[in-house]
Amino acid sequence: MSVAPRLVRGQKLVVASHNPGKIREINDLIRPFGVEAVSAGTLGVSEPEETETTFAGNARLKAWHSANATGLPALSDDSGLEVEMLGGDPGVYSARWAGPSKDFAVAMQKVADAVTAQGGWNAPGPRANFTAALCIAWPDGTTRVFEGRVFGTLVWPLRGPHGFGYDPMFLAESETETFGEMSPEKKHAISHRARAFKLFVDACFT
Repeated sequence: MSVAPRLVRGQKLVVASHNPGKIREINDLIRPFGVEAVSAGTLGVSEPEETETTFAGNARLKAWHSANATGLPALSDDSGLEVEMLGGDPGVYSARWAGPSKDFAVAMQKVADAVTAQGGWNAPGPRANFTAALCIAWPDGTTRVFEGRVFGTLVWPLRGPHGFGYDPMFLAESETETFGEMSPEKKHAISHRARAFKLFVDACFT
């Protein structure tokens, strides 16, 4: 098997996302490695339709779309919340539950209502996990995917003004603060995206 390319300091990397929160988190993780990150939106790259049924499949689709459009290596993330008692929903459709306006207050209310309908708000709360799949794609078609997960339970009502997406309703195992209550630094240390990112760094940075 051929050796995958690696990233070097000063290299430009496209963050294949139009989600400001996701772009901010990925930039925070990339910054110490001296790579210049630019968002796909800034470069005028459209968002492809997410037609895959797995996080890894959608991450690969998005990364290759941006790499092919820009001629630069591109890093994408596909992530979401999986609730055990809801059969893994919203899963790969986590963003779609937020509707066309990507209002995650709406998405979190949908999750809460679905849990309520199943009588799932008994202590310690419904089991759930966040999954993140990171994909690095190169203009020559090379792709690599790295997955990370963090397990925990859901809380309701929402707790915390920080983070984005479903963060204010997710309490990671052994933690007393939701992702929405944690500082960015604390969340970055334990999150699903951080776990996937560590695998990415080990494999792709010189």
